Amino acid sequence: MTALSAVAAPYAAMVVDSRSGKVLHSRNADTRLHPASLTKMMTLYIAFEAVQNGELTMDTKVRISKVAAAEPPSKLGLKAGQRIALRYLVRAAAVKSANDAATAIGEAVSGSEAAFARRMNRTARALGMTRTTFKNAHGLTENGHMSTARDMTTMGRHLLYDYPQYYNLFSRQSTHAGVKQVANTNRRFLSNYRGADGIKTGYTRAAGFNLVASAERGSERIIATVFGGRSTASRNAKVAELLDLGFRRAPSRVALRKPTRPAYAGNAGTSGGSASEPVGKTIRVATAVKKSLRPNIRPTTASAPAPTVLAANEVMDAEIKNALKEAKANTASIYPTAAKTAEPAAPTIIEEQEPQVVTRLSTSGGRHWGINVGRYGSRYAAEKVLLKTALAEMSTLDGSLRKVVKSKRGFDANFMGLTRETADLACRRLQARQVNCFMIGPS
Repeated sequence: MTALSAVAAPYAAMVVDSRSGKVLHSRNADTRLHPASLTKMMTLYIAFEAVQNGELTMDTKVRISKVAAAEPPSKLGLKAGQRIALRYLVRAAAVKSANDAATAIGEAVSGSEAAFARRMNRTARALGMTRTTFKNAHGLTENGHMSTARDMTTMGRHLLYDYPQYYNLFSRQSTHAGVKQVANTNRRFLSNYRGADGIKTGYTRAAGFNLVASAERGSERIIATVFGGRSTASRNAKVAELLDLGFRRAPSRVALRKPTRPAYAGNAGTSGGSASEPVGKTIRVATAVKKSLRPNIRPTTASAPAPTVLAANEVMDAEIKNALKEAKANTASIYPTAAKTAEPAAPTIIEEQEPQVVTRLSTSGGRHWGINVGRYGSRYAAEKVLLKTALAEMSTLDGSLRKVVKSKRGFDANFMGLTRETADLACRRLQARQVNCFMIGPS
């Protein structure tokens, strides 16, 4: 009897209207229970945050440690010493719920799984997950590694709204994870429940069968969480029942109130020392030299020479001129004051044979950050978007350089030469107008 009770999985549930955050149903929602692989939602959230803020990229090659390779199943089957792109680790953790991939993500972001767990706990507090404590990146049972149905529902809602560009990962029936094709642990529910598009399953003997699920029908979106299911089938049936309850109780129309994304702090405070002492992955930033090797300007010089601008073709075709006029008109309606007081300079475009379009380069004032506003099939399309965006967001993008970066996958439209604060502000303002945007960190 004692042995059975030791592995018993108490039941808990939570249902919310994702648009407003209003609770539509709860049972034992604040009871601390084993989250199992629901933990990986936080692991992935921090990975997305790290990429967004330039700590690493989805193409960063991660070296697999002996610790990560030794994690028990479910796993991708990574080998110690192997190098694999972060994007494949993210896919494996999100879709297959691979424990080796989750540990490797934590080590890549914070240097060690212990340091990463401290970052997980700090992030959980910032998200309002007041009864959650993480001890690892994968969710395998460990003393003190606990959460609640309420906290995991909060986690799922933040994943949906804070990083919508990655949310499609959770609805993939299968995906290629670099070394092999992997199937989604949630594929049965995704296939059988109308409107379901995520989010994450979890199972251990101590936890039972857990699931945070989200479904959208028309303008309504519901998130339901279950802890302690007795089987995959019974858990899925219960979650379907809860989602149905949510759709019945939720109003057809409600004001969208997205959760507030926490302030970015990176790995600060994860070493146990001062919050200003970062640990784990270090980004080396190339700054301007402290002492200029140029001779001093003569006292008789009236003013400093104007900065040199790269030679460019000043002639734009008719379609770009039309796009410029359209963007100016849009800017006048969005920022009437700015339109009256400031006339933006004509855009500068590098001739077609150049690999990048650069208007101006600045390395002063800590301007080592940038933002990306999309990848396009042609240089022309990227240039056109940059022109429109520059005019529509003059107040935050003033002084930045417009850069088109060519790769095998297309043409990235970037604004460079920003401070981190300005890049973050610009992205938030653009995202508020439904413009895709993410930050580019120093390289």
